[in-house]
Amino acid sequence: MKKILIIDDEVNTALLLSKFLTRNGFEVTTASSGANATEQLKNNEFNLVLCDYRLEDTDGREMLKSIKANYPKTGVIIITGYSDIKMAVELIKMGAYDYITKPLYPDEILTTINKAIETQSALWDSAEQEESVPVTASAAKSGNKENRKQILSNEFVAGTSKASRELLRQIELVAPTGYSVIILGESGTGKESVAKSIHLNSPRRDQPFIAMDCGSLTKELAQSEFFGHEKGSFTGALYTKIGHFEMANGGTLFLDEVGNLSYDIQAALLRTVQERKVKRIGSTKEIDLDVRIIVATNENLQDGIQRGRFREDLYHRFNEFSIYMPPLRERGHDIMLLAQHFLKTANQELGRSVKDFSPEVVECFMHYRWQGNIRELKNVVRRATLLTEGDEIQMKALPLELLAYSRQPVVAEATTDTNTTPQPVKEHRHDLKNAALEAEYDTILKVLREVNFNKTKAAEILKIDRKTLYNKMKAINLGK
Repeated sequence: MKKILIIDDEVNTALLLSKFLTRNGFEVTTASSGANATEQLKNNEFNLVLCDYRLEDTDGREMLKSIKANYPKTGVIIITGYSDIKMAVELIKMGAYDYITKPLYPDEILTTINKAIETQSALWDSAEQEESVPVTASAAKSGNKENRKQILSNEFVAGTSKASRELLRQIELVAPTGYSVIILGESGTGKESVAKSIHLNSPRRDQPFIAMDCGSLTKELAQSEFFGHEKGSFTGALYTKIGHFEMANGGTLFLDEVGNLSYDIQAALLRTVQERKVKRIGSTKEIDLDVRIIVATNENLQDGIQRGRFREDLYHRFNEFSIYMPPLRERGHDIMLLAQHFLKTANQELGRSVKDFSPEVVECFMHYRWQGNIRELKNVVRRATLLTEGDEIQMKALPLELLAYSRQPVVAEATTDTNTTPQPVKEHRHDLKNAALEAEYDTILKVLREVNFNKTKAAEILKIDRKTLYNKMKAINLGK
């Protein structure tokens, strides 16, 4: 269980935050002063400290300096009021992971904390790896350490398949450079974990890694999120906001689903990338930027260029190097490596001791399509771990869509490559009756997925009653 220390002299704020984080699986200790916090740090080991910038006997700057000097494994997030944002940015440059502003919002807090713990852990692992990996004689002569082990994001599981080995090779190749990178791949393939791994293997690894989901941005919100704004610069600008470019200065900015940005925002983004300067909305002051940009997309940006939805000049700015993320179904026995990894983390999260997967579950996992890729696999394993009472995950713990798929007849293809996934091959059916059944199966399953397997809604969409839906599902072996 991850341990967090909250330093805040506002007792009610600390208490509410402590209760919220405890409910979300953290072990929480509180301190109402810098002196009390120093004692707690001496007697306990913490993964993360949440420190209010203004304290009665000290401030966030002094606490950060002390923690970084004496407890380098511990990450620090600064809690601040709007008036202290400029100082918070300075503290990030001094080594704080991030800052959160009051009033505190639960989703923002939880996301920031989880990312901070993961990043701090990965950075510390990288330092230990550098000390432990021997230097070759030729590297010693040249002053370079050639045989360094790659530093990977905690979310990244290095596989053994050909596709995974190629992915690792590309990370190793591009990470030390300053190139902008486009990561291409289906949704859920782990593009952000690759971006973090590139950052952690780069000279910028001690600087911020800031991730931004472009898919959720409206046109109105995007400029403020990218570039920040000054207090009073527009209606509703009640405080000064630091944009993501400024927050990532010196480090790496990761833009997920970049193809969703409006054409106007793409133009503003291009100017910033070209000029290496950013100006907050409502400000006349330009801020020099030194930011590496990594973008990710599950769309074909070349098609977007042809349709006039994506700027060609911006594409070429980003595309100094591209990495293709293979879908999970192309990663062979990596599927079970990932499943074992997610089982381990689910056991830790839930306090369980599930040891393995039944042979039937392994076969199902290896043949399933995994349209949601690694994200879907992780969710399936977490859910199955929660439902499993014994030592081994059985078929009954899997969601309906996997059970339905496992009932389809498959023919295993002969293969000599242990790194390829045997793909499901449906029996040859030539008569119209069976062809109609297959079409009906696909239609019903598609609708069930769209409504999260709510059978009442599915029946309404299919324009049949519930009883007829149940009978059809039974006829095509689609659950009970």
